[in-house]
Amino acid sequence: MGTFSIWHWLVVLIIVLLIFGTKKLRNLGGDLGTAIRNFKTAMKEESEKSGEEAGEPKQLHDGGRVVDAEVTAKEKRQA
Repeated sequence: MGTFSIWHWLVVLIIVLLIFGTKKLRNLGGDLGTAIRNFKTAMKEESEKSGEEAGEPKQLHDGGRVVDAEVTAKEKRQA
């Protein structure tokens, strides 16, 4: 009873088509496709932009201080 058979899904599909109509669903699908395409384009442009910056080494300025330290685990420091 928890799973739906193919007949349940066909009835749901028919009801959705009757309520919204094929034209609205086609427009909705086109709008969704355009949004995804725009998102992919923006992500590609952003990665190219960050890729150009990644080629240059980043320089950190800390005022000329040199810090020398040893990292230890918390358990060792408490003992």
